[in-house]
Amino acid sequence: MQGLEMRALRIFYLHKHLFNPSITKSISHPRFSRYLHFTFSLGRAEQSSSLSDSEPTSETNPRGWSIYGHVGAGDTVRNKKKGKGKVSWVCTECGHSDGQWWGSCRECNAVGTVKRFSEGVSEASVSEAASRPWLPQQAREVRPLRLTDVNRGVNQLEWRIPLYGPFGDEVSRVLGGGLVPGSLVLVGGDPGVGKSTLLLQISALITGDIGQPAPVVYVSGEESVEQIGNRADRMNISADELFLYSATDIEDILDKIQPLSPRVLIVDSIQTVYLQGVTGSAGGISQVKECTAALLCFAKKTNIPVLLTGHVTKSGDIAGPRVLEHIVDVVLYMEGDKCSSHRLLRSVKNRFGSSDELGVFEMSQSGLQAVLNPSEMFLSEQCSDSEFLAGLAVAVIIDGSRAFLIEIQALCASGSTGSRQVNGIQASRADMIIAVLSKQAGLKLQENAIFLNVVSGVTLAETAGDLAIAAAICSRHVFYDQEAVSDHFLSNFRLHDVYFDMFHGVLCFLPDSFLEFPIPNGVAFIGEVGLGGELRMVPRMEKRVNTVAKLGYKMCIVPKSAEKSLEAQGFVGMKIVGCRNLKEVINTVFRAH
Repeated sequence: MQGLEMRALRIFYLHKHLFNPSITKSISHPRFSRYLHFTFSLGRAEQSSSLSDSEPTSETNPRGWSIYGHVGAGDTVRNKKKGKGKVSWVCTECGHSDGQWWGSCRECNAVGTVKRFSEGVSEASVSEAASRPWLPQQAREVRPLRLTDVNRGVNQLEWRIPLYGPFGDEVSRVLGGGLVPGSLVLVGGDPGVGKSTLLLQISALITGDIGQPAPVVYVSGEESVEQIGNRADRMNISADELFLYSATDIEDILDKIQPLSPRVLIVDSIQTVYLQGVTGSAGGISQVKECTAALLCFAKKTNIPVLLTGHVTKSGDIAGPRVLEHIVDVVLYMEGDKCSSHRLLRSVKNRFGSSDELGVFEMSQSGLQAVLNPSEMFLSEQCSDSEFLAGLAVAVIIDGSRAFLIEIQALCASGSTGSRQVNGIQASRADMIIAVLSKQAGLKLQENAIFLNVVSGVTLAETAGDLAIAAAICSRHVFYDQEAVSDHFLSNFRLHDVYFDMFHGVLCFLPDSFLEFPIPNGVAFIGEVGLGGELRMVPRMEKRVNTVAKLGYKMCIVPKSAEKSLEAQGFVGMKIVGCRNLKEVINTVFRAH
């Protein structure tokens, strides 16, 4: 040990005189008077010497030599190891956490979604401690309850907080029947889509439609109280029990609302609030996660529902990791096009109801208005005096649990190159339907430019619109093969509209600029088209046909396998026509007008 100490002392004095002469004064300092710890490195090799078991503090010079002096009595030195936070790697796609970095997420196998996430040592108890002073003493001591005692004396019909009126009915539909006490609801959406307007109208309904006073606190970290008040004036909201507060500290918010004892708490938005004692700034991953956990703890222990708003990133997810969506009880997404006044409130997660519900609203000067007939959004105004519409077919789609009618337009330009442009339809799906029409139905579409469009900017994602796409193309077709169409179909056209091509040996019709085969008004199409030209069933046929019947349509073209079951439903004023393949559809729809 004496030899090792002597080598360490030589190195210390060599370092003192050659590399850092200014450290000479520190030798006489009391903390260096008794214990010394030296660490030096030469290239990749490293040697160390310790004369004591106490913890050292370091001072490093530019040359890479490190001299450690042990702390004596009365000295206070920051311990870097104790100040280090726990580092984990969180997948922003599925929320899986791992102790080390991998090239991809080991849970969902997504690449490039694993991000570094640092947690302070004291953050685990910060979220729960934030709501502890708000609670009374008896509420802090929660004991396990029997299953039979949990819902004893609770009326399930009056358990939820009701929302009245057309607007309230749409919101209640998405929530599953009303706002559940003690729930944590997250409303996501693009900036400016109307999240704040939605929550302000919900708070006005809760404060004004019950017999006894029900205070609601609306907290905003983005706007001042005056800005929120101006919006409420534009929307004609004047609720006495609606309290506005502008703050970003979670502990301050929970402290200020304690005397009010509100029925609902609204925080706008989760990216603007923070918790003291949590690392990172407001909007960071750690702050968003801990603030949400603190509000969840507050909601569950006080039985006060909390509504949050969250902005959506470029990828379409709520800012922060996906673990935020796992913490809350309900996740709602508000969607809307900047060029349209309509807004869709979609349920993505709901622990108290269905996650397939959809609410439809229209943005106006006075706020969001419920749309009683959602199909009006996607149906264009038929201003033509004719009862027949060329190149336009009506399809029935299901979004969530609601059925919508959409219009599909087709245009075939003869004499052009075989280019194809689609809008709102999957390009691969459109190519398949065009190929089936050419092969199985005899349409000559190889040398025609085909344009397909879904009215109102809707994206057709399910196969129930295949038959409507095929029908729209057929009404704008250019050439038919003689053997593909029955004699009954050909006899319905005038002689001068048809000519026989001797070179190709086929019976041809005039181009669509001279001849069109419009679809009769009041006809809807439901069905999937197979590669053999056959029509196949799609889910929820009864619900789709029922929506068509309510809107006053006269005929609905469906697959033959669904005809008998649908006729048994007894739809008044509408005829159900079943077809086996596309040839039967052509002979049924495109008759003499």
